Amino acid sequence: MNILIINAGSSSLKYQLIDMTDESILAKGIVERIGIPGGKLCHSFGDGKFTLDKDIRDHTQAMGVVLEALLDEDHGAISSISEIAAVGHRVLHGGEKFTASCIITQPVIDAIEEYIPLGPLHNPANLMGIRACQAVMPNTPMVAVFDTAFHQTMPKKAYLYGVPIEFYKKHHIRRYGFHGTSHRFVSARAVGLLGFEGKDSKIVVCHLGNGSSLSACVNGKCVDTSMGLTPLEGVLMGTRSGDVDPAIVEYIADSEHMTVGEVVNFLNKKSGLLGLSGVSSDMRDVWAAANAGNEMAKITIDIWAYRIRKYIGAYAAAMGGLDAIVFTAGIGENDCRARALILEGLEFMGVKLDPALNLSGRLTKATRERGIIVRPVQKEEYHQTLAALCGLDVAALLAGAALLDLPAD
Repeated sequence: MNILIINAGSSSLKYQLIDMTDESILAKGIVERIGIPGGKLCHSFGDGKFTLDKDIRDHTQAMGVVLEALLDEDHGAISSISEIAAVGHRVLHGGEKFTASCIITQPVIDAIEEYIPLGPLHNPANLMGIRACQAVMPNTPMVAVFDTAFHQTMPKKAYLYGVPIEFYKKHHIRRYGFHGTSHRFVSARAVGLLGFEGKDSKIVVCHLGNGSSLSACVNGKCVDTSMGLTPLEGVLMGTRSGDVDPAIVEYIADSEHMTVGEVVNFLNKKSGLLGLSGVSSDMRDVWAAANAGNEMAKITIDIWAYRIRKYIGAYAAAMGGLDAIVFTAGIGENDCRARALILEGLEFMGVKLDPALNLSGRLTKATRERGIIVRPVQKEEYHQTLAALCGLDVAALLAGAALLDLPAD
């Protein structure tokens, strides 16, 4: 059975076609600059690659281009659209209604639209991808896989804010968390690697990239996560401030004669590594500046690691222990210096970092006696299995599994 996985952005559309019999990738690619001059398709199949430069007016045309590439005699992977059993769509925000993946129906689309205020950048793009697929593949089942779903196991003590409860009841103000599909895969992978299947486990997952979030997972279930109502809360990120005193918004607005929206835009797009260092939102550039003697770049890296270290300690306390710390995403996977800096000072918790293994970034078997095991999850493995995980949800739903019953309201 072949499953097509779609991850639609506002001006891009990523895809993977997976044969679920062995979870192998038949083809993958990205359509870039949708609705912008200079559109381009980058398509990979087997050991080959194909590119197409073409202006693409909207997501529906982009899906047509993708299907043409998949069906092409020279660089395609299938001979008929009927060979695609279903399409899985990554959707950012599912609010409280979606605790698992589900077949896309009109009520599901309506609910995704309802949560646009909570995911204003991503949910509209996700809907464009869904509607584009429905337009060119009207008879193919569609499944939504929500980034917020994994975090819906959090208890109220973790997800409610200290604001009047009426705000939660009327406006759904609460912690939702993001990067859920990543946290779900990585925590499950860690359980398997460490031999925790069927045993109690307490794991902190550190998804560290331009956008970063941590999660506390007990026996495979999320009990807390660092991002909140939006992806702005939490640790320091590439351009996001992470946790700040909410009164800062009003103070800056008054002092700089800005609107609240303008301040929030600064916190989202001009803060974090970029705003503090004055160098870049890319950790590699900040490291280079620090190595060249830029004092503010050094301080920025220290702040970044310190915030993450605090979350790890807090989650260990919240879970009543800690069995593993797992690093993933661009910085987490590839920056051995960053991992080492984050873990400095956690020796009192039993953390033991093997410098050689940290430098190599290789997965190796380890025993509980060595303390906390730190494991980077490799990028290609992550992206391939992440898509396969979406495919497994789709396959389960097609087989009749009730992953989610959408509430009537």
